[in-house]
Amino acid sequence: MAVPKYDEMMVPVLRRIAETPGDAVTSKQLRRFVIDYWGLNDNEVAETISSGFERYANNMLWACTYLKQAKCIESPKRGTYLVTQRGLDLVNSGVEKLDRQALMRFPEFCDFLNRSRKGKDVSEKKTEETVTQPMAVEESESPEDTIDEAFRSIETALVSDILEAIMQQSPAFFERLVVQLLLAMGYGDSLDDSGSVTPLSNDGGIDGVIREDKLGFDNIYIQAKRWDLNACVGRPDLQAFVGALTGTGATKGLFITTARFSKGALEYAGMQHAVKLVLVDGDQLARLMIAHNVGVSVRHTYEIKGIDRDYFDIDS
Repeated sequence: MAVPKYDEMMVPVLRRIAETPGDAVTSKQLRRFVIDYWGLNDNEVAETISSGFERYANNMLWACTYLKQAKCIESPKRGTYLVTQRGLDLVNSGVEKLDRQALMRFPEFCDFLNRSRKGKDVSEKKTEETVTQPMAVEESESPEDTIDEAFRSIETALVSDILEAIMQQSPAFFERLVVQLLLAMGYGDSLDDSGSVTPLSNDGGIDGVIREDKLGFDNIYIQAKRWDLNACVGRPDLQAFVGALTGTGATKGLFITTARFSKGALEYAGMQHAVKLVLVDGDQLARLMIAHNVGVSVRHTYEIKGIDRDYFDIDS
């Protein structure tokens, strides 16, 4: 038999995770389950996609990714999965088939698809290891469109995984991460101590400082808040930060968080003149980490080549 597709795996995988509510199922256990459940032979287990990753494992991880985005399962730590009450309700309902269309009944999954297709007119269309997104090619799309859409879906899933990984770390880790990210983005001078984290016991509302020049004439002051992903940073939080900046005589401040900013907070930041205030929310933070290779690594590179017209246009 052929290796089952990711959507064919969704219900069996969900049932397997739901067998032991409260006990985590590991990715390794799910791999063995998929092999045994479908009776995959050695050739099928060894079959790979273009990146060299096993096809059956890739499909299993994408089934988990979609179930997680629909809040049917959760991942308390890397490579482990727990069933949620929503997932249990689905299993107990006797569901026989799940796919992206079926999961669109859940608003969290619709949000995921909307983020994946950012810039598209249509809303509908892992990463424990980076996986290749299974795509259904639409007749109206060129191969390049399909590749672009697959890339966006992979990156959106990676953003979610990065934020989950950050939330499993300490606030001190997050503050160090923010300083490292800014240095990777090119802020700070060439000295080793151009970026620092303020001691937690007496930070005065300032979590880190980036020195932009060797003599320290210009500094960026940072407040880093590792808050719940669904939390909202409000205007009072920014007012407190601006007060801390004013107290140090600072003119540049960065408020960076895993959460999101309220409309009032965004409006307040835009009103500031004495202090240049920049806001970075969780989604933007994760995408900056991806762009500057902080906490991520390249798993596979694809090259798309086109014909060299100049070569063939030479008169003989």
